[in-house]
Amino acid sequence: MTLREVKDILDARAVVGENVLDSVSVTTAFSADLMSDVLAIAAPGCMLLTGLTSPQAVRTASILDIAAIVLVRGKTPPKETIDVAHELEIPILSTDYILFETSGRLFAKGIVGCVRKVIKQVSA
Repeated sequence: MTLREVKDILDARAVVGENVLDSVSVTTAFSADLMSDVLAIAAPGCMLLTGLTSPQAVRTASILDIAAIVLVRGKTPPKETIDVAHELEIPILSTDYILFETSGRLFAKGIVGCVRKVIKQVSA
Protein backbone atom coordinates (compact mmCIF):
# COMPACT_ATOMS: atom_id res chain seq x y z
CA MET A 1 0.00 0.00 0.00
CA THR A 2 1.24 3.53 -0.67
CA LEU A 3 1.86 6.13 1.99
CA ARG A 4 -1.04 8.09 0.51
CA GLU A 5 -3.33 5.15 1.32
CA VAL A 6 -1.86 5.01 4.84
CA LYS A 7 -2.51 8.75 5.18
CA ASP A 8 -6.14 8.27 4.14
CA ILE A 9 -6.73 5.28 6.44
CA LEU A 10 -5.38 7.21 9.41
CA ASP A 11 -6.87 10.60 8.53
CA ALA A 12 -3.27 11.74 8.83
CA ARG A 13 -1.41 14.78 7.63
CA ALA A 14 1.93 14.73 5.86
CA VAL A 15 4.54 16.56 7.92
CA VAL A 16 7.47 15.62 5.67
CA GLY A 17 7.39 13.89 2.30
CA GLU A 18 4.09 14.94 0.73
CA ASN A 19 5.85 14.58 -2.64
CA VAL A 20 6.57 10.85 -2.14
CA LEU A 21 3.22 9.64 -0.77
CA ASP A 22 2.32 7.96 -4.07
CA SER A 23 5.75 6.46 -4.72
CA VAL A 24 6.61 4.90 -1.35
CA SER A 25 4.98 1.52 -0.71
CA VAL A 26 4.80 -0.30 2.60
CA THR A 27 3.57 -3.71 3.69
CA THR A 28 4.81 -3.89 7.28
CA ALA A 29 4.99 -1.76 10.41
CA PHE A 30 6.54 -1.69 13.87
CA SER A 31 4.95 0.10 16.84
CA ALA A 32 7.21 1.35 19.64
CA ASP A 33 8.20 4.33 21.72
CA LEU A 34 11.52 2.83 22.86
CA MET A 35 14.14 3.40 20.19
CA SER A 36 16.22 0.60 21.70
CA ASP A 37 13.36 -1.79 20.82
CA VAL A 38 13.21 -0.36 17.32
CA LEU A 39 16.96 -0.88 16.87
CA ALA A 40 16.80 -4.42 18.23
CA ILE A 41 13.66 -5.66 16.49
CA ALA A 42 12.36 -3.56 13.57
CA ALA A 43 13.10 -4.56 9.99
CA PRO A 44 14.16 -2.43 7.02
CA GLY A 45 11.36 -1.10 4.84
CA CYS A 46 8.70 -1.04 7.54
CA MET A 47 6.81 1.97 8.89
CA LEU A 48 7.63 3.10 12.40
CA LEU A 49 4.52 3.95 14.43
CA THR A 50 5.51 6.01 17.46
CA GLY A 51 4.69 8.87 19.76
CA LEU A 52 8.28 10.10 19.85
CA THR A 53 8.93 13.34 18.01
CA SER A 54 12.65 13.74 18.65
CA PRO A 55 15.35 13.85 15.98
CA GLN A 56 16.60 10.57 17.50
CA ALA A 57 13.49 8.79 16.18
CA VAL A 58 14.30 9.97 12.65
CA ARG A 59 17.97 9.03 12.97
CA THR A 60 16.97 5.58 14.23
CA ALA A 61 14.62 5.20 11.25
CA SER A 62 17.44 6.17 8.91
CA ILE A 63 19.87 3.64 10.43
CA LEU A 64 17.33 0.85 9.85
CA ASP A 65 16.20 2.05 6.41
CA ILE A 66 12.64 2.48 7.68
CA ALA A 67 10.28 3.66 4.94
CA ALA A 68 8.32 6.24 6.97
CA ILE A 69 7.39 7.39 10.44
CA VAL A 70 3.80 7.72 11.59
CA LEU A 71 3.43 9.90 14.67
CA VAL A 72 0.42 9.08 16.84
CA ARG A 73 -1.71 10.96 19.38
CA GLY A 74 -1.74 14.12 17.25
CA LYS A 75 1.94 14.77 17.80
CA THR A 76 3.71 17.44 15.77
CA PRO A 77 7.48 17.21 15.67
CA PRO A 78 9.70 20.18 16.49
CA LYS A 79 11.50 22.03 13.69
CA GLU A 80 14.77 20.22 14.42
CA THR A 81 13.10 16.84 13.83
CA ILE A 82 11.47 18.07 10.62
CA ASP A 83 14.84 19.37 9.40
CA VAL A 84 16.51 16.01 10.08
CA ALA A 85 13.67 14.16 8.32
CA HIS A 86 14.09 16.40 5.24
CA GLU A 87 17.85 15.88 5.32
CA LEU A 88 17.56 12.08 5.64
CA GLU A 89 14.52 11.89 3.32
CA ILE A 90 12.29 10.10 5.85
CA PRO A 91 8.58 10.82 5.32
CA ILE A 92 6.62 11.68 8.46
CA LEU A 93 2.85 11.43 8.83
CA SER A 94 0.89 12.47 11.92
CA THR A 95 -2.45 11.03 13.03
CA ASP A 96 -4.71 11.86 15.95
CA TYR A 97 -5.33 8.17 16.67
CA ILE A 98 -3.57 6.50 19.61
CA LEU A 99 -0.88 3.91 18.91
CA PHE A 100 -3.19 0.94 19.46
CA GLU A 101 -5.90 2.28 17.14
CA THR A 102 -3.33 3.26 14.49
CA SER A 103 -1.86 -0.23 14.53
CA GLY A 104 -5.29 -1.86 14.39
CA ARG A 105 -6.54 0.27 11.51
CA LEU A 106 -3.46 -0.55 9.44
CA PHE A 107 -3.60 -4.25 10.35
CA ALA A 108 -7.26 -4.39 9.28
CA LYS A 109 -6.19 -3.04 5.87
CA GLY A 110 -3.42 -5.62 5.38
CA ILE A 111 -0.35 -4.09 6.99
CA VAL A 112 1.35 -6.71 9.16
CA GLY A 113 4.08 -6.50 11.74
CA CYS A 114 7.61 -6.57 10.38
CA VAL A 115 8.28 -9.13 13.10
CA ARG A 116 5.51 -11.37 14.38
CA LYS A 117 7.13 -12.76 17.49
CA VAL A 118 10.37 -12.20 19.36
CA ILE A 119 12.28 -15.40 19.98
CA LYS A 120 14.04 -15.25 23.32
CA GLN A 121 17.53 -16.63 23.55
CA VAL A 122 18.06 -19.22 26.25
CA SER A 123 21.31 -18.54 28.07
CA ALA A 124 23.49 -21.48 29.00
